[in-house]
Formats: sequence, structure tokens, C-alpha cells
Amino acid sequence: MNYKLLHIFRNTPFGRETFLQSLYFCKKINAHPVVYIPKTDKFLMYFSNDVVQVNLDNSFLAFPDTAHEHVIALFDEAGIPPRFYEPKDFTASTLPDISSQFDYMCSPRSISDRSSKIGLGLLGPKVRRMIKQATFPILIASPVFKAWKSISVFFGGSSNAMNALVLGLKIAIASGFPLKIYTVLEKDSEEVYRDMVRGSELEELVDQYVNEWCFYESSGFDRMLYEVPHDSLIVLGAYGHGVIKEILLGSKMEYIQSTVTNNLLVTGPNCRISLK
Repeated sequence: MNYKLLHIFRNTPFGRETFLQSLYFCKKINAHPVVYIPKTDKFLMYFSNDVVQVNLDNSFLAFPDTAHEHVIALFDEAGIPPRFYEPKDFTASTLPDISSQFDYMCSPRSISDRSSKIGLGLLGPKVRRMIKQATFPILIASPVFKAWKSISVFFGGSSNAMNALVLGLKIAIASGFPLKIYTVLEKDSEEVYRDMVRGSELEELVDQYVNEWCFYESSGFDRMLYEVPHDSLIVLGAYGHGVIKEILLGSKMEYIQSTVTNNLLVTGPNCRISLK
């Protein structure tokens, strides 16, 4: 298990569902979850272009006496040796620095807002900021544990979308699950998108691992979301171009994250994916 996934543990039934998702993800791609049980309600993550202070919802500090044993029990149930993360550096006594040297990170849709907002499909501002700055993909867990059995890559032709395609192929190779590409045609024809792949080093892998490439007219975007299997891991890139989209996730991403309950694996603009 060479890859490491950072998981911030929340000792509640909701947090258990999120951790089950991390365990499942890691088992499928041969990675190892590393669990941080927070002792304070905030921490810092240093990225190359930004420092993100995460203010945790109070539920992350719930029942500290049982948090460790609950994590151990879930590791045992998954058959994975437990591994914990303890911060070594502190910016202040109650402000630990959490390493950003991980390969993946699992996050609920929000880590600093009330659960009532999560139920509405909202993505918290801290999660958005981590997606924007992280050099690794972030797994946005479904509200309850859902085993995924296929991979769906949303490909719109941008550099970020190409990054998502590389990530989708990487997950397909590791998990052995089938992969489909979904593309909404904007102004270009199917051949334009296919040529993007033909002209890349991914052509051979796409021929080998992609079961189907589904195209939709722009008016069929909602139909596409409905036709993506409910138990499929959706892989997509976040953020478009321009000032407004630098603040937001990109209009399509905003709509997708508030509409589907699938697990999402998101690559941000600073995310670098290697097939190795």
C-alpha cells in the first residue's frame, strides 16, 4: 500500500459513514487510510500557494473517550492495519499544522457547517478552498456509505478534465472496475473530443480500459446525471477559467455536487496526477 489517504475522523454516526467510505476507497485502489482524530476545533494545512485554516464543526470533537476505539474497530472490520496521524508542528498551542503530503484526502461535503446544510447538498467553503489548493484529489463522500462498482469520468475537454481522465484511468487500473466517459457537447462534435485523446499519451489506456464513451447534447445534461449509475464513483475536475469561476467551483461542478449523491473524486487546478 504505497498511497496514503488523509481522513479527519468525526466520532458520530455520520462520521462513521464517511470513514467507511474512506476504508472502501482505499481497499479498492490499494491505498492506506491515515486517521487524524482532532483534539482542537481548528487546524492549518500549508499548500504551496496558500495556507488554509479549517474550523471544524463541533461534532468532530464529540465523545473523545471513544473516538480511538471506534476507529480501531472500523479498521479491524475492514481488515486494514490501523494508522493514525499526530501533528508534530503547531502554529499556536491550539492550532496544529496538518501535513499536505498525502496522495488523497477524504472529506464530507462540509467540515465547518451544520449538518442540516449538508443534507441540502451544499459544499462547505473550506472544502472548496482545499479543492482549489490541494495537489492531491479530494474524495467527497456520499452522505451515507455507498459501495461504488464502476467509475464515471466527466470529460469536457479542458486541461482539468484531462487530469480527471488520467485519475479515472488510474482508479480503473487499480480497482478493476469498468470505466465510462460522459461528455456534454457544447459547440464541438464528438470527433473533437475523441481527437483530444487520440493526440495524447492516454489513447492506448482509453482503448484498453474505457467501456463506453457517452455523448449528450447540452440540453441533455440532466439526463446524463440521471443515467450515471447511482453506485458509480464520479471523477471530475473542478474550477473553470476567469475571476468568477476561480471563486466558484465552475458552474457545472456546482450543479453536479448539489444534484447527485454519488461519491465524487475531484481534481482541482493545482492537482497533479501520475499513473505511477
